[in-house]
Amino acid sequence: MKSVNELKLILWPDDEYRLRLDRLRAGMAKAGIDAILLNDNANLYYITGRVYAGYAYIPQQGLPIFFVRRPVEMEGDGVVYIRKPEEITESIGMSAPASVGLELDVTPYSTITRLAKVFPGSEIKNASTMMRDVRSVKTPLALQMLRESGAKHTRVYKRIPGLFQEGMSDYDLQIAIEHLSRMQGCLGQFRISGDTMELYMGNILAGENADAPSPYDFAMGGAGMDPSLPVGADGTLITLGTTVMVDVNGNYNGYMTDMTRVFALGTIEPLALKAHQCSIDIHHALCDMMRPGTPAKALWEKAEEIVVNADLKPYYMGHRQHAGFIGHGVGIEINELPVIAPRSRDIIQENNVIALEPKFVIPKVGAVGIENTYIVHSDHVECITLAPEEIIYF
Repeated sequence: MKSVNELKLILWPDDEYRLRLDRLRAGMAKAGIDAILLNDNANLYYITGRVYAGYAYIPQQGLPIFFVRRPVEMEGDGVVYIRKPEEITESIGMSAPASVGLELDVTPYSTITRLAKVFPGSEIKNASTMMRDVRSVKTPLALQMLRESGAKHTRVYKRIPGLFQEGMSDYDLQIAIEHLSRMQGCLGQFRISGDTMELYMGNILAGENADAPSPYDFAMGGAGMDPSLPVGADGTLITLGTTVMVDVNGNYNGYMTDMTRVFALGTIEPLALKAHQCSIDIHHALCDMMRPGTPAKALWEKAEEIVVNADLKPYYMGHRQHAGFIGHGVGIEINELPVIAPRSRDIIQENNVIALEPKFVIPKVGAVGIENTYIVHSDHVECITLAPEEIIYF
C-alpha cells in the first residue's frame, strides 16, 4: 500500500501552502501577471513541496491546476494528468487570461514557443524574476528547515579535522567529506539557478589550486579533476604551510545552507592570517548593517572599505581572477536573491536568508576567509552555520 505522501501532490501543510499561494499571487499582482504556468523544479517544489514532471497553473483568481505527466497516481484537488502541454487548454478553457507568466529565464526556447500557443491572445510575460523575488523572503517553515540544514551542516564541519590523514590530496579529503555528509543525511543535490554554473556537492581547494581561474563567477574556482567540470579539487597534495578551503553542500531537506571554513597543515604565514581575520571582521561589520531596508550594494561598499583599509585588495575575492559579489541569498537554490554586489539593486528584507563570503587568495598559501548563512530579522541577524570560524589546524 502506498503512503499518503506518495499519493498526495501537495506536501506542504495546508496553512503553509495557502501562505505560499498568497505570496505568489501578491507577486503576480505586482508584476501585472494574471496567471502563471510553472514547470521549473525549484518553483514547483516551492509551491507544492515536491518535484514532478508537469506544470502548475496558478490564476490570480480561481483554483490552481496541477498538470502532471509523471509520476502516476498523484491525488488532490486540481490534479489533471496530461501527455502533452496542448492538453492544458482543455482544463483552463478557451478564454485565455490577458497575461500569462512563463519562466523565460530557465525554460528552453522550444518549450516556451510551444507553451505560448496554449494561450492564444495572451501577453507572455517573464515570471522568472518575480518568482525569485517571492522565494527570497522565506516563510517560517522554510526558516525552520534552513535551521535544520544548518545544524546538520555544522555537525559535519566539526568532524572534518578527524577525516584528515597524512598524504591526502584535496580530492581525497573531498571524498571523505562527501561520504560523511551523505551519511549524515545530505541529499547531495546542489541546486543552482540557471544553466551556466555546475558543481558537484561543493568545493575543496588546497594550496595554489585555489588561485586557478574558473569559468564561473567564483571568488576562487579550482581547476577540477577534468575540463568537463572545471572547478574544485584537482588532486593537489595537502602540504605544510598551505590552507584547505572547504565549501560543501548543506542541503539536508530541500532548503540548503552555505558555509565555508579553512583548515591548514603547519604554520601559515602572517599575511594569510591577517586576511582570514579581515574576513571575520567583515562579517561582524556587515551583520551590524544587514537590516530590512538596507541596499545590498551598501554591504558591498562597507566590505570594500574594510579591505582597502587593511591593504588586502589584491587578494580579495580572488587573486588572478576576482568574483563580482561577496554574498547571495540561499534557499531552494544556492544562488537566490538578494545579491551582495556593487551594482545590485536589491534591498534587504526581513526573512531574507543570506550567505556572506568575503574570501581571499594568498599566493603559495591558498584561500582564507569564512562563509556563513544568516537569517535577517527586524533588529538583528541570526547565524545558522555555527562551526568554529578560526583557521583549524589538522
